[in-house]
Amino acid sequence: MSKDPYEVLGVARTASQDDIRKAYRKLAKKYHPDLNPGDKVAEENFKAVGAANALLSDEEQRARFDRGEIDATGQEKGFGFGGGRGGYRDHAEGAQGFNYGGGQFSEDDLGDIFGTMFGQGGGAGFGGGFRRRPQGPQKGADRQYALTVSFLDSVNGGTSRITLPGGTQLDVKIPAGITEGQVMRLRGKGDPGVQGGPAGDALITITVAPDSTYTRDGNDIRMSLPVDLKTAVLGGSITIPTPAGSVKMNVPPHSDSGSVLRLRGRGVKAHGKQEAGNLYVKLVVTIGKVDPALEAFLKGTADQAGEPGKDKA
Repeated sequence: MSKDPYEVLGVARTASQDDIRKAYRKLAKKYHPDLNPGDKVAEENFKAVGAANALLSDEEQRARFDRGEIDATGQEKGFGFGGGRGGYRDHAEGAQGFNYGGGQFSEDDLGDIFGTMFGQGGGAGFGGGFRRRPQGPQKGADRQYALTVSFLDSVNGGTSRITLPGGTQLDVKIPAGITEGQVMRLRGKGDPGVQGGPAGDALITITVAPDSTYTRDGNDIRMSLPVDLKTAVLGGSITIPTPAGSVKMNVPPHSDSGSVLRLRGRGVKAHGKQEAGNLYVKLVVTIGKVDPALEAFLKGTADQAGEPGKDKA
């Protein structure tokens, strides 16, 4: 799979954040390890998709990548050589080896360039290695992670644990309302800095596990709930399991299957400037164990009405 994050996600460089999020969700589901057990190619693709999304969903990092300041892994890029005049040319000229395009580089310049390229340290002459200016403190590389959280944690918030390289475990606080494909940035949890520079960050791409009871619609949550025939006809109190705990609610009389009850503020918890969502409960009328009296009543009603297709006496 290509290392270019745009190509990995299959989006144009002008893609919006929404386009990037949609592309990531589609590919993350396609390559998710749970759906491709033992498939190493799918696993690598899943990691690549997560890394691409982590970079492009961060507007500052994306802008730096677009300007060529960092590569697809978030690493700072070294000195670039152009193909025009004065640039480095990939051919030898006699025993000297390189053409420096008019001699416009000083020895110190060349020491910086080739010292960076080949890792040469001190030395003053051409044969003994070029001198290299100290580059100073540099930020460590960012680390990419994928974390699957439960539906309830994504709605209510919670804590999940990830294992860092080397076996260190880290508890990650999951904010209420987090969505599929969101990237959490943990400052200073990446690779150590260079020459006293700050450590890189941990970029955690979130996947929300599906739930057998609830589905999410923005900040609202929807669910279906079975209700017995007596309660549906006469009305009555029922217990509704909400993401934040069970609550009692009255079912109006003559409620049919498909009727929807609304519980205000029982959806996704309030977060940021977002108000709490609502919980919408669709009633599904079930017969359950039939009461003998009800069965006798229905039979009597059928006898009074007469059998279909026959005239009444």
